[in-house]
Amino acid sequence: MGRELVAEPDWEDRKPQSDEARSAFAPPSGVAAAFEDESHTTSEFAIPEGLVPPEPPSAEPEGSAFNAPRTYRAPAFTPPTGIPVVRLTKEVPWQDRMRTMLRMPVADRPVAEPVQRSEDDSGPAVPRVLDLTLRIGELLLAGGEGAEDVEAAMLAVCRSYGLDRCEPNVTFTLLSMSYQPSLVDDPITASRTVRRRATDYTRLAAVYRLVDDISDDETEVSLEEAYRRLAEIRRNRHPYPGWVLTGAAGLLAGAASVLVGGDAIVFVAAALGAMLGDRLAWLCAGRGLPEFYQFTVAAMPPAAIGIALTLANVDVASSAVVTGGLFALLPGRALVAGVQDGLTGFYITAAARLLEVMYFYVGIVTGVLLALYFGVKLGAELDPDIAVSSSQRPVWGIVASMLLALAFAVLLQQERSTVLMVTLNGGVAWSVYGAMHYPGGLSPVASTAVAAGVVGLFGQLLSRFRFASALPFTTAAIGPLLPGSATYFGLLSIAQNDVDAGLVNLSKAAALAMAIAIGVNLGSEISRLFMRLPGVSTEGRRAAKRTRGF
Repeated sequence: MGRELVAEPDWEDRKPQSDEARSAFAPPSGVAAAFEDESHTTSEFAIPEGLVPPEPPSAEPEGSAFNAPRTYRAPAFTPPTGIPVVRLTKEVPWQDRMRTMLRMPVADRPVAEPVQRSEDDSGPAVPRVLDLTLRIGELLLAGGEGAEDVEAAMLAVCRSYGLDRCEPNVTFTLLSMSYQPSLVDDPITASRTVRRRATDYTRLAAVYRLVDDISDDETEVSLEEAYRRLAEIRRNRHPYPGWVLTGAAGLLAGAASVLVGGDAIVFVAAALGAMLGDRLAWLCAGRGLPEFYQFTVAAMPPAAIGIALTLANVDVASSAVVTGGLFALLPGRALVAGVQDGLTGFYITAAARLLEVMYFYVGIVTGVLLALYFGVKLGAELDPDIAVSSSQRPVWGIVASMLLALAFAVLLQQERSTVLMVTLNGGVAWSVYGAMHYPGGLSPVASTAVAAGVVGLFGQLLSRFRFASALPFTTAAIGPLLPGSATYFGLLSIAQNDVDAGLVNLSKAAALAMAIAIGVNLGSEISRLFMRLPGVSTEGRRAAKRTRGF
């Protein structure tokens, strides 16, 4: 009996037909098998060949919540009148042009038109432009300029050399500049740290002139020329020697003592105390001591001289001697810059500046309190009442305020051409304060704020006229308004164990200081708000950083 031979089934017939047994690499149904070269590159977002794209979903029926009504028309992005163009010419000061740029989003800024062109068409040397920008910003920030004005100067330099899409960033000690060549290229960022601060408004004015020439389309300033001028600015010596600065400190203290009711003897005593304190501070600086201890040491001689006059039974207003010495030490420049940064939206820099002011203030308080404490222990009877009121001799008050502003301008190393104007501005500030406080009966804080606003307004007008910074025209002029007497009365009350009265006077001094800073800034903003400039519309002026908290 023969065996029946059965034919083996084909592999296709024996292959499992379940979905689980299907190969993971088999193309799904509806996709044509495509055999491509391994070297063939395709985008990961491209639809594979053979794959039918899905049909678009059907439109929503009329009345659906996801369908726009037939009467709806999307608003045009460009208004019928066109987008206003910010002119990069000399029609307006570069400070206003760059400040407007900073307050605009990066995407809304107009394309930079190079003002300074290179010899070839290869474009600017980006690393050198960024380095020049940071060096200029370092000098401005070290000189006490506000953060927004430093950013405006840095942006002006970059845009003048043709760098678009630049973002400056300024904090208390750090400057950085970021440049993005295009949307697909990597950004280039450079930074610089401010290690040392020096008050020299002559150098500050020279840097402003350099930035003004760089941003001027009629003045050719190459990168090499800009570096050469910047090196000359750094190498230039201060316009006044050390002995002149010491004499200016004495003149400032003496004028301040007359301003609060002192006579000739008080003038000489306050001047001697301030000059001795200035020399001691220079000695501490030469030994490398921090500024806190320098302020502490400088505050002790005027207070010691006032106590010595009281112990010697000399019939003078010893309180005026101590007050005059305090006027020469109060950090009005740092206070104004700190409040200005806070009002313009640079809160980190403002907090750091105000913290620096607080440390200086604590150093002054420590020095005066040490002298007053030992004076009280020795039996000195210090009367907080000043013998002569300033309201009884307005002419002497105006003369003393002008001398105070003059001495303050010398201490700030201002140019000789600006000293006369700032001296007159200081006399105007004290005249406004005296007229509103004594005959008008207005509170000291309100009178100080109005007088500081006048100083800021005049300072901004003068800076617009000279295309320079407003600091040299405002900082020295607020000297007569500084709260020296309120500070002294508070410290004296604390030394006499009357802490409540001391805190009240110190709070008054803080309120006066804030009134000065806010008034100066408000005066500057008022001048920008109402002054008509060619090429700029005041209606489209953007706010600083925020609007109504959003």
